[in-house]
Amino acid sequence: MPPSNDKLGFNATWSMAVGGMIGGGIFSTLGVVVAVAGPWAWASFAVAGLIALAAAYSYVKLAEHYGEGGGAFTFLRKIHAEGFAGTLSWILIVGYVLTNAVYAFTFGEYLGHVVGLGTWFARTSAVAILMLFVGLNLKGVGEAGGVEIFLVWFKLVVLVGLAALGLSHWSVPMLSQGVPDGTLGSTLVGAASVFMAYEGFQLLTYDYDDIDRPNRTLPRAVMSAVVVVIAVYILVALGTVMLVGADQVVAHKEVALAIAGKKALGTTGLVAVTIAAAFSTGSAINSTLFATARLAHTVADAGELPEVLAHQNKAGIPDRSVISLGIAAAVLACVGTIHTLVEAASLAFLFTFAVVSALAFQQRAGTRWVTGFGTLAGAAATVALIVRLVEKEPVALGFLVVLTLLSTFGRPVLLRHLGQRGG
Repeated sequence: MPPSNDKLGFNATWSMAVGGMIGGGIFSTLGVVVAVAGPWAWASFAVAGLIALAAAYSYVKLAEHYGEGGGAFTFLRKIHAEGFAGTLSWILIVGYVLTNAVYAFTFGEYLGHVVGLGTWFARTSAVAILMLFVGLNLKGVGEAGGVEIFLVWFKLVVLVGLAALGLSHWSVPMLSQGVPDGTLGSTLVGAASVFMAYEGFQLLTYDYDDIDRPNRTLPRAVMSAVVVVIAVYILVALGTVMLVGADQVVAHKEVALAIAGKKALGTTGLVAVTIAAAFSTGSAINSTLFATARLAHTVADAGELPEVLAHQNKAGIPDRSVISLGIAAAVLACVGTIHTLVEAASLAFLFTFAVVSALAFQQRAGTRWVTGFGTLAGAAATVALIVRLVEKEPVALGFLVVLTLLSTFGRPVLLRHLGQRGG
């Protein structure tokens, strides 16, 4: 049966879920996970995918349980945990900002690599792409469903094609070439480090009311999308590393897939992968910026963010949220490294997904062993990533700790000072 009233059917919903995850995820994170897990990078993607699958199940079951979407903030307010909902919303919004910084950073690096210019060009391009989508969002210009479906299939063809070329050169020694042997511990830490590559599916919960027969369409589309993305990530992790070697992936971690594309098909491969990366990251920036601005508007309306972020322009767009979030992502894209941005974003989403899984478990929304697994695995991965950040990225961890303390203890004081009630 076709979707009614111009609502999103299965195909569009599935495409948006896949696009939200692949939109920059694998292009940004492959070098990061190979540096951490070595030859077991593919297994890190599998483990992270299983946690994401349990979290996705928790999200869709909570949406079905409450009869509406809205994500973690809305779900927590349903059980009258307004204060914790406010805290988590701040962490989640920062996670989205970090994610957009990763996408913009990746866009700039791939574009800078293909034209042969230096770091200054990559960072300038990162800022430019963010400002472009800030402008488009302010005018209410978004991607049509048909465009999103085309872009998703284009990305899948390029990535699977690249993976197939690499796997045709089957060479297990290339997986460990020039990198330390992986361990079970490094595999788990690698999974935690690149978890942001799976976060995009949850954006669909904000579109619950725009989906045709959501209680049927959303679970089928989201769960199958996560399974497909897990398979694509594993294939790309194996194929790309077998094509160029683990040492080259780590050495060129910002543009690892472009290096593989050139190795496979010369200039044609380089250009094809770069176009796919540009489309992926651009599409992801657009959808993430819009969804985050809408979330910030909702949270500000509820009194958990400064009232200025609830402002809307004549087109009904939360303009000040869009501008603020875009500028914040641009700053982080300019000053951050790919390791710092990816791992900090992953920590924010791991914590959020563990909380949502715990809520689903507590509310008996869905099968409890699945939501229980999501809770325990998400919590364990969160702890593992915190330990890694203490050792490798203390500045990023310190930033997130200060944010958490501010959002927990300082938020009510700040919001009262700004004339809002706060949690």
